[in-house]
Amino acid sequence: MTESTAAVSSQEQQHLRADVYQLLAALLRHTPSPELLQFLAQLELDSEQDSPIIRAWHGLKLGAANVAPDQLEDEYFNLFIGLGHGEVIPYASWYLTGSLMDKPLALLRQDLAQLGFAREEQVKEPEDHLAALCEVMAFLLMEGNAAEQISFYQRHIAPWADKFFADLAKANSASFYTSVAALGQSFIAIEQSHFGGLTLDTQVTQA
Repeated sequence: MTESTAAVSSQEQQHLRADVYQLLAALLRHTPSPELLQFLAQLELDSEQDSPIIRAWHGLKLGAANVAPDQLEDEYFNLFIGLGHGEVIPYASWYLTGSLMDKPLALLRQDLAQLGFAREEQVKEPEDHLAALCEVMAFLLMEGNAAEQISFYQRHIAPWADKFFADLAKANSASFYTSVAALGQSFIAIEQSHFGGLTLDTQVTQA
């Protein structure tokens, strides 16, 4: 493999990882649209490969092909909204401190400001929603540098995302979302393997 070919391959991997983060963000942010479900149901997958993430992709494809829209709306509501709150609470502060709008959110807001991100006025939910964190990671994989990617992942996703997806997988209301949880768990495991042993040349100042 030539040096230029290796660079292209690495860039393609960055794009693929960013796409997965964007997909997870879309699945966690709102009830999936009919267009997204159709896209997932028509995924072309390699049936000869076998790994946790390949099995997760197959499960997500099957789930998208068979879920009823009204059933999915109820499932999303019960899981993430509920009466008071949903069965699982997709916020970093909740997982790290047991309460919403806590210190992890303040630290995240500092890091987002340093990275040049600002919450849009129409967005009411806190920035530590996992969908928002996935959107930031997707952007950093496409536009950021390695130090920003490593720091953001290790500070704001690694400490709690796997636990969130594990809770989602066993939630009583989850049906279609068990396949989303499987994809999230397998993808985070890959990301942890990628980022876990890396160190930063430039550290974000710890608060």
